[in-house]
Amino acid sequence: MRVRLSVATATAAAAALAAVTGCAEKADDKAADGGAIKVTAKDDSCEVSKKEFPAGHVQLDIENKGGKVTEVYILFPDDRIVTERENIGPGTKARLTAEVKSGSYEIACKPGMKGDGIRQKVTATGGKAVKRSPEMDAAVAGYRQYVQAQADETLPKAKVFADAVKAGDIEAAKKAYADSRIGWERTEPVAESFGDIDPKVDLREDGVEKGQKWTGWHRLEKSLWQDKKLGPADTALADTLIKDLTVWQKKVGTAEITPTSMANGAKELLDEVATGKVTGEEERYSHTDLVDFKANVEGAQTSFELLKPVASKNDPKLVADLDKQFAALNTLLDKYRKDKTTYVFASYDTVGKDQRKELSDGVNALAEPLSKLAAAVVK
Repeated sequence: MRVRLSVATATAAAAALAAVTGCAEKADDKAADGGAIKVTAKDDSCEVSKKEFPAGHVQLDIENKGGKVTEVYILFPDDRIVTERENIGPGTKARLTAEVKSGSYEIACKPGMKGDGIRQKVTATGGKAVKRSPEMDAAVAGYRQYVQAQADETLPKAKVFADAVKAGDIEAAKKAYADSRIGWERTEPVAESFGDIDPKVDLREDGVEKGQKWTGWHRLEKSLWQDKKLGPADTALADTLIKDLTVWQKKVGTAEITPTSMANGAKELLDEVATGKVTGEEERYSHTDLVDFKANVEGAQTSFELLKPVASKNDPKLVADLDKQFAALNTLLDKYRKDKTTYVFASYDTVGKDQRKELSDGVNALAEPLSKLAAAVVK
């Protein structure tokens, strides 16, 4: 969801996320950890308490003292993402646990959640890699297979969508649209880690920056549902979408995946739901938000299930709570489809205010314990 929210929308999103993160933040305040790196994000600065720290499991204690919603990233020198925490509202705190090898990195704060951010160069010292249990290795291997399979399955579905667009068949393109996005939505945090692919294929109109060309699914979504016509420009956009998704498919196998990035990615997917799907912002023309919603939940649940053997040893109560909340949210989503074997969900514009509140409450109930999964994995 990087660089896809307007400032006004981001502010509203942060308010929606307050219930998601509040309990975790209160617990974090009580946890005195001298080894943590304190990150103070302001509208015009990004202060870090340490610019050199041991490689291994690193904890960021983040506080947003600015007036804008912000994001905080740990970045590789080539701008690939090690880990991130989005939608940190003014006056709120967040805790982020990551695994880093020795080397040079940057910690970036993005006030307003746009642009390259305000950056600080940092160094992880020491040559020893984090020791992983066989269960951790199995989780990473399983997730790597999962994200590759999702990319492999997405490309042919996207080609069906693109071919319909190029043929000028509006109804066929509409029918193929949501299905073509499922694999992407399940694994979006991995796609975002490459930096430039996500804004090319999944950017919304209000996230387009000055000088940037709007491409991808949502540009075509607007042509299909709002403009209700397809032309040569859409044909070119369809070809570009397939080109960019092919790059993603080829790159996904090289992604940096760790147990903590899996756990943090699961939390990011729930944030995606809270800030885009529940609000109806994501699929504003097609109203296929519930398909994306389900895919985000499935992706988060896959990470959790793969990490469960590790987390169960370290925090069985957390695992039990997550099992309960995933089941409850999936049951709630099932109310909006007649056949559980398909991804045919109710159009989101038919979902009333009270129903959206119920969905939001379900997301919040899951996201709060899910925010603790990364810490449970590395105990």
